[in-house]
Amino acid sequence: MNHASTTVFLWVLGSLQAFELVGKENIFQNTPCPAFLMFDNAAYLADMSFELPCHCKPEEVKAVVWYYQEHLGNRQTRVLSDFGGRVLTEAAHVRAGSDMLVRFSIRMFSLLVFRAQPEDSGLYFCGTRKGDYFYAYDVDIQSSQGMVATFQDHGQLPSADLHYGTLHIFTTFWEWTPCDRCGVRGEQWRIGLCYLQSPGLSPRYQQTLPGTVSCGSQAVPRQLRVKAQARKPELLVRSCIMPCEKRSVRKGLMAIVSYVARAGSRPWLPTVPIQFHQQRLGHGLIISCPGARPEHAVAWDKDHQYLYRTQYLTGVNRTMRVFIDHGNHLHIRFTQLSDRGIYYCWRQGVRVAGFRLGVITGGRQPFSFSDPETRSAITLALLGHLLLTIIFVTIHLCRCCCYLLRCCPDHSP
Repeated sequence: MNHASTTVFLWVLGSLQAFELVGKENIFQNTPCPAFLMFDNAAYLADMSFELPCHCKPEEVKAVVWYYQEHLGNRQTRVLSDFGGRVLTEAAHVRAGSDMLVRFSIRMFSLLVFRAQPEDSGLYFCGTRKGDYFYAYDVDIQSSQGMVATFQDHGQLPSADLHYGTLHIFTTFWEWTPCDRCGVRGEQWRIGLCYLQSPGLSPRYQQTLPGTVSCGSQAVPRQLRVKAQARKPELLVRSCIMPCEKRSVRKGLMAIVSYVARAGSRPWLPTVPIQFHQQRLGHGLIISCPGARPEHAVAWDKDHQYLYRTQYLTGVNRTMRVFIDHGNHLHIRFTQLSDRGIYYCWRQGVRVAGFRLGVITGGRQPFSFSDPETRSAITLALLGHLLLTIIFVTIHLCRCCCYLLRCCPDHSP
């Protein structure tokens, strides 16, 4: 590329970046803040992460501060910012049960809440450190406790709508997830949250449909909210079949080379990373799929056995010892010797990880070749011993050759 073309390329790139920045500023220039503060209604399932964008702000405001109130007019207001707009939390560092102030982050004027809990329901305000509000949300976090599972393969139907005069209570379903496995029969599901329709809702809360909000919205009067409490979120499950993604020729060759390399060195390693864990007999265990969220399509296998939700979803059988909860975690209660094996995790139709479970019967675990760490240590020790032997033999062969050359000089004339 010559100098002239480089100059043109940099000029075009600079123009695109300038256009992008102008476009971002125009979002706030073209969206005036309402004179009367309104609340956008949003509903999520517990343990989900969500983002609340600040859709409008004065042009002179360079950093926003987010506030939280449990109820409108509540004097106890939480400030969700470090007053600098810096990122305070990463999703990977958040654990279940963490305090709300540890589970949020601010990025580009938007508020991110990780692993939301029902107690996080309330009003969220976007404003300044002086307490001026520009935009607000009415957030409803619905608990997964008592969640109703419906299996289409068994001919089951979702719960029927409820009518109490002018009050209409129903379930609004999200889109279907992708198939949780590829190449074999899998499952997909959709989450349904509780909504209601009534003419007596507060007009201050913006609604997608006239008079329709989520059941835990602040717009719902207390007497109507009591009637909607019995309506639980729903999970609709059905079977599916999805072909695995076709690999290119290059990827196929790399896979063959990788398989041969593994077969020559560590034949027990599978195609996904394996984590080894030992559990004492009779103790409980919870396994999480790396990078998975409640809205993801996650599946579990034990060795060559598929753990389908129609049999292993929590609530299907009260006496279940092994089950999958609504957060896609695999639970094993009262570990038994038969639980030994490799548990594979699928995420969005791709197998991503494996967990080799060993069960300790008590005291110190006896020596066993089934432990991959033990086999790895033995293999490394044998390879080291073989390498030292080769070096030792090579040195002595060289010394013998030198000795023979000295003792047998060339007698040719």
